[in-house]
Amino acid sequence: MISAADIVGYIACITLVLGYLPQTVRTIRTRSTDDIALGTFLLMGIGALFFAIQGLMLSNWPLLITNAITFILSSIIFGIKMYNDYFKKK
Repeated sequence: MISAADIVGYIACITLVLGYLPQTVRTIRTRSTDDIALGTFLLMGIGALFFAIQGLMLSNWPLLITNAITFILSSIIFGIKMYNDYFKKK
């Protein structure tokens, strides 16, 4: 039987990934990153990485998978932002 805590966890997983997805898709399509704070996506990506590691250590697959996806999405945005800010302008 699935517990209330599991249901809350699954809802959190889905909403977290869906929260990052629109920004990532928009950034990939437009390559526009002027209004994105570099530090925000750097720190959020690092946080997601450590949550993924915690999920691995605890064998908590929803935590691992959700944060691995979130880390990838944050890394894509961070990478495009770095390219735009530091390489494209030179």
